[in-house]
Order: sequence, then structure tokens, then C-alpha cells
Amino acid sequence: MLRLSKLTDYAVVVLIRLDEGQRAAGCDGVQTSPGIAAATGVPEPTVAKVLKALSASSLVVSQRGARGGYRLLRPLDAIAIADVIAAIDGPIALTACVDGNQGGCEVQSLCAVKGRWDLVNDAIQGALSSITLADMRDASVPLVFRFNTHMSAPLAE
Repeated sequence: MLRLSKLTDYAVVVLIRLDEGQRAAGCDGVQTSPGIAAATGVPEPTVAKVLKALSASSLVVSQRGARGGYRLLRPLDAIAIADVIAAIDGPIALTACVDGNQGGCEVQSLCAVKGRWDLVNDAIQGALSSITLADMRDASVPLVFRFNTHMSAPLAE
């Protein structure tokens, strides 16, 4: 099973929260780590760790001083999910072969699919690069997946 880390999930939440702050009327877009934590429910030390990684990847910028905090460097429609994953978890690589770690496989010399995982990895990278944080922010749950709190089956259209 492919699964993103919790930190990557939290990074998406933090970035969308930063966007909400920047779009709020009368707000300069700078938000503090404790403020983001309070608004999202993500623990403050985790928010700080995520913001540090996002800053190192030039997705956010920190501002020092009494009115300091963090703000987005680009709008959400210019940030791909692949960028967030790479910022938090590193490059997208399904196998050791794909990430260039050739020494990580005992059967490399006999491998029938050596180098062929690149095709799959590139497809996943392409898909994740085509989805932006604005897409995530604006996505709505299709009606077929919505549940009425009084029913156990999806609502009909």
C-alpha cells in the first residue's frame, strides 16, 4: 500500500490554512505557528516542523519580528501536491531502483524488471504534479459519497 506520511497530510492542511489567511479581508497573510495550530487542530510543534520543511523548499517564507509569521510564496494553484510530498517526504520513488539506491536490492543483477519501475513512478509523479492545492481546496465530495447522518447508505441524487 502506498501511503503518505502524516506530516505530508498536515502540510496540505497548513498550506490551505495559510491561503485562507491571505484571502481573508484585511489580513496581510502572515500567520504564526501557534495561530495555525489553533485553527487547524494540528499540534503546534508539528505545525512548526512542517513550516520549517515548507520554508526550506520555498513553498512558504518566514517573516521575523513582532508581526512575524509565515506566508505562502505562491498561490495554491501554483503548488502541486507532488511539490508538497517532495518537501516533506523527499522525492517520489516507489522502489530503491527508482530513487537511485542501486545498492538496496540483493537481486539487482538478475532482476527482470530492472529500470521498468520508472514507467510506473513517472505516471504517479505526473498525476501528483497535475493536482494543485487549489484543486484540493476547491474539491467537493461527490454526492454519491455523501452520507446522511440518519442513514447508512449514500444519498440518492
